[in-house]
Amino acid sequence: MASDKNDKEDKAGVSETLKKVFSAGVSAAFMTEEGIRKYVADLKLPKELLEALLSGANKSKEELTSRVAKEINGIVSKIDWIQELSKFAESHKFKIKAEIEIEKKK
Repeated sequence: MASDKNDKEDKAGVSETLKKVFSAGVSAAFMTEEGIRKYVADLKLPKELLEALLSGANKSKEELTSRVAKEINGIVSKIDWIQELSKFAESHKFKIKAEIEIEKKK
């Protein structure tokens, strides 16, 4: 009976640990290395697993950054800037105020 209770507690502990490691892996792309270390510090993970998690996080960050940059570049490259600025200029009034002060040299 006590063995069954310990088994259930062990399984629950392992389940919680796996959930936390998976959660850290998914959110690691948005965390710093130090943040990841703090997040999983209480899990007492083996060094190899922690290094694999950090390595995966860095790879995920690089892939995410690359994809976002490609998407932004694709969007910006499709814009006809001359046409857009012309539309803006046609529908807006420009007002320039200037103040000029001339002083004699000393």
